[in-house]
Amino acid sequence: MTLPEGLLWQALRQRPSGLKFRRQHPIGRCIVDFYCPSAKLVIEVDGESHLLGDHPERDSRRDAWMKSQGLRVLRLAAVDVMKDLQGVVTAILTACRS
Repeated sequence: MTLPEGLLWQALRQRPSGLKFRRQHPIGRCIVDFYCPSAKLVIEVDGESHLLGDHPERDSRRDAWMKSQGLRVLRLAAVDVMKDLQGVVTAILTACRS
């Protein structure tokens, strides 16, 4: 787990708004960073490596497959987690409610 993922996990494991989150959760052949089962929301924390090589294409295929399974995907920049953890948690909670 990267530092941004660890910081986010410390916030999500407190069950904000009563929501339960799982970390490093398997979905099909994928392992997602975080998952909120009640909202069917996948949360991915993307570092700079996700901008390089074939990562953008791979991420796009993964997202499309998860959406075909009835899941929503929220991708967050690792730098945003580091700079504004509370803002990121608020964005996650908003996504869970929508």
